[in-house]
Amino acid sequence: MLAGAGTLLYGAMFETGKLRAEKVTLRLPGWPESLRGYRLGFFADLHIRDRETIVLTRAALSWLKDQNPDSLAIAGDFLQYYHPDREEMLRFALEEALFFRGRAFAVPGNHDHFVGSPELFRSIVEESGIKLLQNERCFYDGIEWIGIDSFNANRHDVEKSLAGFQPANAAITLWHEPDMVDLLPKGSDLMLSGHSHGGQFCAPWGWAPMKTRNGAKYVRGFYPLAPTPLYVTRGLATTGPPARLFCPPEVAVLTIIPG
Repeated sequence: MLAGAGTLLYGAMFETGKLRAEKVTLRLPGWPESLRGYRLGFFADLHIRDRETIVLTRAALSWLKDQNPDSLAIAGDFLQYYHPDREEMLRFALEEALFFRGRAFAVPGNHDHFVGSPELFRSIVEESGIKLLQNERCFYDGIEWIGIDSFNANRHDVEKSLAGFQPANAAITLWHEPDMVDLLPKGSDLMLSGHSHGGQFCAPWGWAPMKTRNGAKYVRGFYPLAPTPLYVTRGLATTGPPARLFCPPEVAVLTIIPG
């Protein structure tokens, strides 16, 4: 019990704040040669609720601003749960996202539907320069951006999200829960997810005993052999116990090449 309590305390005091900036190259079959080397900034699971989550989000955006990728994607869970007091916290956390205005895309996560709905803070997200996609798509930089709302919150509508989709175009789908890649129709070149927090508590060799619903099969990293190639971020903040172990928070620049 003492060892467990000490591990939890260590994870809460030290590991949760050690943001790791990743640079990952993804080879995608069918990705157009004209978009070779496309650079995408990516993170998820902000869970804004306190000073620490604000600091992590601002640090992630500051690093991405320095990297200046071609676009930015955020795969949901902006808030731990909605409360009016968190509106200003979210606005401050997303301040530097204005750098990506017009080229930043996001979807809600299941926590964004807790005690409210994303509509209550949509204006803050979009004033920060981020287009919030809820079962819809848009076109930017030669890419179809498809945003599907949370499966766990029962707000997803895949048919509506793909209405009018042109499979001949490059396509990136944002869907918060990674295991939903098994239900995604063919046509996207890449799916981006969060939700799993990378397992949050991991053994030194990577085994993650703690799993989330619809985040258990695909836990973290790149899955090129998934039904649609899938990248799952470890996320910024935590869920449940406010601690991590051998699973640092992540912000990434993904460089996409055909292959």
